[in-house]
Amino acid sequence: MHIQWFPGHMTKAIRMMEENLRLVDSLIYVIDARAVYSCANPLLDKLIVGKNVLYVFNKCDLVEKQDLDKWIALYEKMGKPCVRVVGTSGDCTAIVKKLKEINAYKLQRFAEKGAKVSIRAMVVGVPNSGKSTIINSMVGKAKAVTGDRPGVTRGKQWLSIDGVDFLDTPGTLWGKFEDQKVAHHLAYIGSIRDDILDTGDLCFDFLEEIKVTYPQNLMDRYGLKEMPEGTLELMDAIALSRGYKIRGGEVDYDRTARTVIDDFRKGRLGKIILEK
Repeated sequence: MHIQWFPGHMTKAIRMMEENLRLVDSLIYVIDARAVYSCANPLLDKLIVGKNVLYVFNKCDLVEKQDLDKWIALYEKMGKPCVRVVGTSGDCTAIVKKLKEINAYKLQRFAEKGAKVSIRAMVVGVPNSGKSTIINSMVGKAKAVTGDRPGVTRGKQWLSIDGVDFLDTPGTLWGKFEDQKVAHHLAYIGSIRDDILDTGDLCFDFLEEIKVTYPQNLMDRYGLKEMPEGTLELMDAIALSRGYKIRGGEVDYDRTARTVIDDFRKGRLGKIILEK
């Protein structure tokens, strides 16, 4: 399945970010820990130039620690400060702490003059990476609009906590996916709207990949004694384990596909990292 998706509101979002860059000291770049490479948006590269950037690896509870440790080590080796969080846990204090560390020069400079200043940070990332959830965790109240589908945040929102002003922005992708593996990984984690995708094909492609890298996760979740050779046979086995059939006794592939993708996104398939 070939995937392309770049709705009009994303063009407006990028323009809005460019217009507000002069107002911020830093960027908080939120990354879904399950697809670190795919969450790097080429369009955000020019936003990063000349700004302090804090990379926030979100949804860390959905991957094995040792797998994420290698990504963290790589980022730190490149001089990219980062923290790991679980946005839904309600504890994202590490972000505020690290943000103050990388902006220590500004804070000290104003302190020497007897002035108190807030750090202003723009929160960026691909759709459904958990930006608004993280901000809500820091603020302590559901002030930013959140959702489990891409494209929920459409306009800019300023929120403040503990000396830091956060500008929440809509999730953004780029105009053309040169690498379809990247496009598929973004689709798996929910960064691309499901209604423009064929869920059956998406599930087939997902299982084609995961049955090689995480076969035991699939077998454990769906009670399979052995891994079927073909991917279609695997979908049949999953449907049989769940009793997903339609009139005439045929396999309900649509329901099976929705279940598998949802099980992955909700962590029911166990800890899976798509990119090592």
